[in-house]
Amino acid sequence: MVRGFVLLLMCQLAGEAFSRALGLPVPGPVLGLVLLFLGLQYYQRISGLDRTEVGESDVGRVADGLLQNLALLFVPAGVGVVQHLKLIEDHGLAIAVVLIGSTAITLIVTVLVFVAVARWVSEASGESKP
Repeated sequence: MVRGFVLLLMCQLAGEAFSRALGLPVPGPVLGLVLLFLGLQYYQRISGLDRTEVGESDVGRVADGLLQNLALLFVPAGVGVVQHLKLIEDHGLAIAVVLIGSTAITLIVTVLVFVAVARWVSEASGESKP
């Protein structure tokens, strides 16, 4: 299980190193997850393991353990919010407006993208018919 945890940390470290070295606007842990995914895909192909066997590996057990305790990982964020309660009280209206506005913009953009892709797919399928 220690090997799995070390592998997860090494992937995160590699992702952070790539992100900083290349000046990418992508967080290091996200690149680390991509590296972990690609590494697991490669390992699965060369070893001939199926998904259940990969899930039962050291990495799978560590990932399951982290997911079971995921709620505990949000405690520091909650403590940070409580520590800055006065700041939130002072700027509460602005925070609420930004949250509601960004949610509305996200919903509108999502609908527009969905409609555009649906039209594109229907046109493409209509053109391929004789």
